[in-house]
Amino acid sequence: MGEEDKGEVAKKLIEIVNDISNISDYKISVKKQFCNLARRLKLLIPMFEEIRDNKEKLPVESMKSLISLKETLESAKELLKFGSEGSKIYLVLEMEHIMNKFQELTSQLEQALNGIYYEKLEISDEVKEQVALVLSQFQRAKGRVETPDAELHEDLLSLYSRSNDAAVDQDVLRRLVDKLQLTELDDLKQESLALHEMVIATDGDPEERIEKMSMLLKKIKDFVQTENPNIDAYGRDKSSNFSGQVSADGSQKAPVIPDDFRCPISLELMTDPVIVSTGQTYERSCIEKWLEAGHSTCPKTQQALTSKSLTPNYVLRSLIAQWCEANGIEPPKRPGSSPPKKSASACTPAEHSMIENLLRKLKSGSPEEARSAAGEIRLLAKRNTDNRVAIAEAGAIPLLVHLLSTPDSRTQEHAVTALLNLSICENNKGHIVTSGAVPGIVHVLRKGSMEARENAAATLFSLSVIDENKVTIGSSGAIPPLVALLSEGTQRGKKDAATALFNLCIYQGNKGRAIRAGVVPTLMQLVTKPQGGMVDEALAILAILSSHPEGKAAIGAADAVPVLVDVISNGSPRNKENAAAVLVHLCSGDQHHLVEAQRLGLIGPLTDLVQNGTERGRRKATQLLERMSRLAEQTKQPQAQAESQTQNQVSRSPPASSTNAIES
Repeated sequence: MGEEDKGEVAKKLIEIVNDISNISDYKISVKKQFCNLARRLKLLIPMFEEIRDNKEKLPVESMKSLISLKETLESAKELLKFGSEGSKIYLVLEMEHIMNKFQELTSQLEQALNGIYYEKLEISDEVKEQVALVLSQFQRAKGRVETPDAELHEDLLSLYSRSNDAAVDQDVLRRLVDKLQLTELDDLKQESLALHEMVIATDGDPEERIEKMSMLLKKIKDFVQTENPNIDAYGRDKSSNFSGQVSADGSQKAPVIPDDFRCPISLELMTDPVIVSTGQTYERSCIEKWLEAGHSTCPKTQQALTSKSLTPNYVLRSLIAQWCEANGIEPPKRPGSSPPKKSASACTPAEHSMIENLLRKLKSGSPEEARSAAGEIRLLAKRNTDNRVAIAEAGAIPLLVHLLSTPDSRTQEHAVTALLNLSICENNKGHIVTSGAVPGIVHVLRKGSMEARENAAATLFSLSVIDENKVTIGSSGAIPPLVALLSEGTQRGKKDAATALFNLCIYQGNKGRAIRAGVVPTLMQLVTKPQGGMVDEALAILAILSSHPEGKAAIGAADAVPVLVDVISNGSPRNKENAAAVLVHLCSGDQHHLVEAQRLGLIGPLTDLVQNGTERGRRKATQLLERMSRLAEQTKQPQAQAESQTQNQVSRSPPASSTNAIES
């Protein structure tokens, strides 16, 4: 087996595990086991990456195990996908079969992993330890099956076994509807579609059990419609349900919450809606839990998140409040919307006393005491939320802001890092800005030590999560020193600068500032140096700058087309998407760039992107291909006209023999 085979297999393994990572919303009956399996498989990616990048040949037995692993992962992906998209009724009734299949796949995965000779592979010790951890988890999981909900299984089985006209206990149906979460028309449609897909998979000849499950679903649907007669009306016209429904006895029923007001994760009315980098809106607490669990994709679209910043959706929050008022519902209270009265009481009296003592040192006028106190506050604020609240309430923020201009670099570093840690608490963000911190943070960003500059950049990113702060920070001169840090900082410093610049440039007014500060040449350098580890961030920033006229001109002047074509040909899915987005703006109204891209062989990679890219990547690739097609048509028309004119001239000219006769 050749070297190319090894690279291709490793590449395919990474692709399969990434696909598995993007599967979400497992059904309740299999949620724990399937989530655990997906999480364990994700831990194998570093090993696959090192095998892919390693130049050494693999032993034949290890190669066979990798191929076996690939086949088993394909089967695991299909099972996990069914756990997310399949029929809830089937998953409960056929739980024993599903779990047997699950255990069989787990054993096959363990066997394939054990067949790889890790001691002969050029992979790091850290990765070997990670694989060993996965193996031990597989071994512990063998034979350990979570006990299903016995009542749910019995209720479904009893209903499944009845004849179609047999009387059904209404309490049983009510329990099933609640436990299977089939309370809304959309839920019932999804379950119906899932069963329909199973029918299609049997070539239109469904087994008796699937037919019986469909009949069972009909009983559940009839019950739901009887309990809520307005459910069909809601499905036909969601916009008509902005007021409460009146039941048959004339009493007011709870209004149906519009879909746009529900969090896609919890399906509850949102109290603090926030926007992620893909443009989707979620309840803050739900998306934060998603991100804390290690996810890096948008739950709804499955697109990779370019940043973990959460932007408050003030417009939607206002609409939700208006809807609540119109329906006589108390508007949902946003967590932290009013200053907590006793939040600091979570700290012990001793901690309160220590904080007060530190503040006295900050006020003492002694440089040594101020430096020491700022350092201790920095550590306290890093530990937990209670400390951040207590420190802010005690009045530390203005004192720390004052220290930003101190000539002592160490004190300056402690002060800006303490503010960074305090800004993690959302209630503190506004207080930090209103205390006049931004000019001081920008001063540290320009003049401080490298660590202080990095932490100043991270602080500006944290504060810029609030939209109005983007304007304040941009107008305070923060962008040029961020661009400088992006160019000359350490790896961490470049990352901090990039995240801050990305967030600030979401505001249109800051894009011109970044472009005039010379960010485009720096970003282009980062894109052309993949070993620097900044390609993802650089392309993400270029994608949002390319929509600005100055940004488009600067990117064009930087000879970006060959670089972007190379990324679309060889980059990661997310980078291909961003490179295509930049090219769309670059080629808008400029045939020169479009011709160059076509000359460099972009049509093939674009065709591949349309078939295999992310949703946004496919859309951008389609736009570029359409423009190339229009350009080809426009090029053909003048040629056809020229040929037609030449033909007409020839037809009107006298024959050569006649001319000769006249001349003679």
